[in-house]
Amino acid sequence: VWGKFLNAGQTCVAPDFMLVHTNVKTRLIEAMKAAAAKFYGDSPRDSADYGRIINERHFDRLAQLLTDGDVVMGGQTDRADRYIAPTLIENVKPDSPLMAEEVFGPILPIFEFSDVSEVVERINRRAKPLALYVFSQDKAFQQAVISRTSSGAVCVNDAVVHLTALGLPFGGVGGSGFGRSQGKAGFDAFSNPKSVFTQTTLFDIPKRFPPADKLGLKLLRFLLR
Repeated sequence: VWGKFLNAGQTCVAPDFMLVHTNVKTRLIEAMKAAAAKFYGDSPRDSADYGRIINERHFDRLAQLLTDGDVVMGGQTDRADRYIAPTLIENVKPDSPLMAEEVFGPILPIFEFSDVSEVVERINRRAKPLALYVFSQDKAFQQAVISRTSSGAVCVNDAVVHLTALGLPFGGVGGSGFGRSQGKAGFDAFSNPKSVFTQTTLFDIPKRFPPADKLGLKLLRFLLR
């Protein structure tokens, strides 16, 4: 809840959708509702801790996305105030506009799964994400998702906070970006190393100059392999 609705969902590492095991979906949704109420009160619009959409263009884009699926929490909007409530939404079609782009707003679609293979398949069907969040105490489940998917970063049992670990490289993969910032990885990424090769004047490699012969070529292949 915190990772998604931070800055009203307008962060590049906010989760765009959630996959939850069928056995715990109902309990999880109720727990998320309780957490949202604890964070932002019964009226998030009046909370000093809940933001607004950056401009009218993005408000209109997000408001249109609310027409897909069934809202199970939130859904209220006010264009004059650029307010969109923290929203959970179910029964979203996989090919709906809500699933076709980065949401960058406070709308979280929820999907069910019953086996880790479904999780891996759904993640790999889409563009590679900048961040992937795995909430589970099952080490085998964690490792299955981490090892069988590709993403810029993975955070286990938390969200967004991997950005605060300054020693961890941060960046995307494929469509989510390239290169890495932070720590030594960032220093290397923004550095331009200069290669300098100094040759001795005491001797030279025999047979490296023309005319070539078989012995010289064999020697060069040996030295340069």
